[in-house]
Amino acid sequence: MRLIRFHTYGGPEVLTLDRAPVPAPGEGELLVKVSAIGVTLPVVRLTRGVPDGTGVPLPHVPGGDVVGTVASVGAGVTGYAVGDRVAALAFTGAYAEYVVVPAAFAAPVPDGITDESAVHLVRGGQVALGVLRASGLQDGESVLVTAAAGGVGHLAVQLAAVAGAGRVVAAIGPTAASTKAAALRSLGVDEVVTYEELSAGRAGQVDVVLDGVGGDVQRACLASLAPLGRLVAFSGAGVTVDVNELRMHARTIIGFAMAHHAGGRRETYARHRRELWDLSLEGRLRPLVHDVLPLERACEAHRIVEGRGNVGRVLLRPGARC
Repeated sequence: MRLIRFHTYGGPEVLTLDRAPVPAPGEGELLVKVSAIGVTLPVVRLTRGVPDGTGVPLPHVPGGDVVGTVASVGAGVTGYAVGDRVAALAFTGAYAEYVVVPAAFAAPVPDGITDESAVHLVRGGQVALGVLRASGLQDGESVLVTAAAGGVGHLAVQLAAVAGAGRVVAAIGPTAASTKAAALRSLGVDEVVTYEELSAGRAGQVDVVLDGVGGDVQRACLASLAPLGRLVAFSGAGVTVDVNELRMHARTIIGFAMAHHAGGRRETYARHRRELWDLSLEGRLRPLVHDVLPLERACEAHRIVEGRGNVGRVLLRPGARC
């Protein structure tokens, strides 16, 4: 089978097209013939390693969100058969024509859900809905979403509106700002601000912040948080916070990590998955696809995501050709 991996750390250029035998599923696993792969910024960053020169063991095949059909069922797995269409999380090995995934992190894809939507919802949708529920959003409250044009953010702004938010503000970076703003307004957001405008206070005060950026953007988000407001941090490096300052303004900061949510609250995770499928089938949740590229153009997909110019997800299709 064909796959993409990197043998050294660096930028998108280190990704190479290689060949390897089709793997076999072990106990509790499924072998999936992949039809679509979601490219995410955290996975893109893995190619660069860490400052001390280390990182994931090499060579490495990136992980990601995948959609495909079951090609083989491992021992002890029930509820799946060869030919079933599934969406799954692959912690490694996703950039390939076939991938082995834990059955516990796979889900049947209902009829009527496209590959593109399924790739969005299997993880990005779960994060978006999870952070929104963690915020305790009340009907009529205002919501600010950072990285709003990204794979999670553009779903979060829609889910906030579905949940009854009175005002939805989308915060975006400077790259392709006009394109991002137009796309977000088409999804129904009330206001779009750049991070510079956010720092200048132009978003006003909001009740809830869903922050996927961190750093100086998170600091600006905290300044925009109304008394009794809640900020949910789900990605990016956080800032140092004065707890007494939080107390004086009755503000709350909540950390959200998908690993704990998926592993520790399986019933909630399954319920959220059903909600996301239903919202997509009803047309109330519209995933955006920035581009679909063949597997061998993975380096180009990484450049787009790393450059922060995408609106929605960038996808890879193993079956496509250049």
